[in-house]
Amino acid sequence: MIAAWATLATAITTSLVGQILLKAGASGSVAAEAGFIDQLFRWQTVLGLGCYGGAALLYIIALRKIPMSVALPCTAASYVVIALIGWGMFGESLGLAKIMAIGLISAGVVLLATTA
Repeated sequence: MIAAWATLATAITTSLVGQILLKAGASGSVAAEAGFIDQLFRWQTVLGLGCYGGAALLYIIALRKIPMSVALPCTAASYVVIALIGWGMFGESLGLAKIMAIGLISAGVVLLATTA
């Protein structure tokens, strides 16, 4: 069962990396001036989409042992991490409401994971 949880954690991490790469592919002066097709074929975008595909495959493997009613809500942990990365790397806002939401999401993920 530990392997299934490790696989789920890897799927979540891979999805996070994909999200960061997609944001990087959509950011910057070159991306702002480029059309959709140009942005789609930026290396960051292509690699980000590949990460999403890999994350989906890992998630499928994790679902062999972890109930979907637990596994899917656990992916909400990525919301917490990506909000912090967006704030730290991309200068996105992180106000009181977002911090409170992050706390609630974190508590929910911990509660689900410990009762699985």
